[in-house]
Amino acid sequence: MALYADRGVVLRTYRLGEADRIVVIFTEGHGKVRAVAKGVRKTRSRFGARLEPSSHVALLLYEGRELDVVTQADSLDHHPAVRADLSRLAKATAVLEAVDHVSQDREPDHNLHRMLVGALRALEHRDSPLLVPAFYWKVLAAEGVAPVVDGCARCGATTDLVAFDLVEGGALCRACRSGSPMSAGALALLRRVLRGELNAALAEPAGPATRELDALATTAFETHVERRLKAAGVHLDR
Repeated sequence: MALYADRGVVLRTYRLGEADRIVVIFTEGHGKVRAVAKGVRKTRSRFGARLEPSSHVALLLYEGRELDVVTQADSLDHHPAVRADLSRLAKATAVLEAVDHVSQDREPDHNLHRMLVGALRALEHRDSPLLVPAFYWKVLAAEGVAPVVDGCARCGATTDLVAFDLVEGGALCRACRSGSPMSAGALALLRRVLRGELNAALAEPAGPATRELDALATTAFETHVERRLKAAGVHLDR
């Protein structure tokens, strides 16, 4: 077995036998990796606490046929503020689940890895109600399915945009409207997110526009991955 080093974020874990755990890690250089962390459920484990979901870790692993084996794990960022706050933890769980659905085994995606690390760092700094929907929309844009937001997706009109339709590909004017109603506030926030004005968008307080954009983002993401998200709605700020 070949030994290799990488860094990545733990997406999820599950038990294996009496003392081991399988860890799913989205790594920078090897894509999504599934590895066995032996003995981590024992109280004397050297690195069990470092391999919890959302942990950013530097790793040494042996490459196996089906599962790799973790031989060393050093914490790069444990995100203590996220773990201590149920609201932030719920948002982190939603982001991790999204990455788990769109990432592929053994296929590196440096942009997605950068976005994931950045999202968790942003969440550590601030519990923003727009963090999860902004992450969904940015991932969708990276996947090549960014919505049309500067004009009507059907006729091209740039004024009186009042609806959003996934089938049509984005915002719709009053004459073409179908799908779901969309407020001017939610559309303005979506434009900020897609144009890279994330700091301004993430500073937006919770309100009708943020909840509307969150619901649209969840629907769009679930449609793209063709499955329901377990964390959908759990992260919402009421």
